[in-house]
Amino acid sequence: MIQLPIAITQGDPAGIGPEIIAKAFRDASEVTRGCFVAGDVATLRRASALVAPSGSLPLPVAVLDCAADAWQLPPCCIGVLQVLPGAPLVSFGKICAEAGRAAASSVEWAAAAALRGEISALVTAPLHKEALAAAGVLFPGHTELLQARAAAHLGRPVSQLPVRMMLANDELRTVLVSIHMALRHAIEAVTYENVLQTLQITHQSVQAMLGRAPRIAVAGLNPHAGEGGLFGNEEQTTIAPAIAAARAQGLDVSGPFAPDTVFMRARAKGEHPGEFDVVVAMYHDQGLIPVKYLGVEQGVNVTLGLPLVRTSPDHGTAFDIAGTGRADASSLIAAIRMARVLAEPSLRH
Repeated sequence: MIQLPIAITQGDPAGIGPEIIAKAFRDASEVTRGCFVAGDVATLRRASALVAPSGSLPLPVAVLDCAADAWQLPPCCIGVLQVLPGAPLVSFGKICAEAGRAAASSVEWAAAAALRGEISALVTAPLHKEALAAAGVLFPGHTELLQARAAAHLGRPVSQLPVRMMLANDELRTVLVSIHMALRHAIEAVTYENVLQTLQITHQSVQAMLGRAPRIAVAGLNPHAGEGGLFGNEEQTTIAPAIAAARAQGLDVSGPFAPDTVFMRARAKGEHPGEFDVVVAMYHDQGLIPVKYLGVEQGVNVTLGLPLVRTSPDHGTAFDIAGTGRADASSLIAAIRMARVLAEPSLRH
């Protein structure tokens, strides 16, 4: 059986995306084998020159005719499928519509290729939300864009393709009930339906990753998980009933637990697994701060609920260091590894 390649979208060309892609091909050729970049050849050639060690030639950048050609490339050769119209290179570190449009177009192409079954997964380099808005893109980020394209492909309204964000590293996994919204709106999003749906998506997705039913912990919304109603009653009126419904469906779910300690209980340390396989958090920062504190360079963002595999590094475009050659590719390399595991069942634990 012929393996399908993995597409890496170039991200915002004014940011560090192209640079960390070039570093991944340079430093982790065993990981990037069978991968290619969906983007712009000139942008990747600039990135290759940027990361070339002093006195060394840049990594070669090959123009591909089709995605399948990625498997024919030698190690340390960056294969690029030109999915964008040719345009002048953008300046590093500046928000501009051209860069936002290029980033979005790369993701659009990769999403369509994944939904057609031409690639096994897509790994998305960082884009910039303001640049997307400047380009007139109607979606605030990758997750919402991919959700809309997948729903259209399946002939469903977006509301019938719920997705969730999981951030994971070797020590901790966390899934969010809500993603990018104001905190007051995130609190309003803690409903019975949303919590139960998050538990169902988490169970299905993490079970596919682990090859067994996951042990799911649920963080409370309020300090000390409400302390029996003293600091809020969402745990009693909303979260606990959703947990009970999930258990009735056979899911291994516990909580709600105090959010200031549950992540420590779930953390794996070396050969010692955590008490739980994944924590469901009620809102963005509650869930992401613990994972990012353990090391942004190893964090991987995974979109759960899509009919395709999508991962990304756990950081943004880093305009402040773009073009300096200082960006760390570790999180991107981890994202490629994760995508390969999710796309190839034989590699799952």
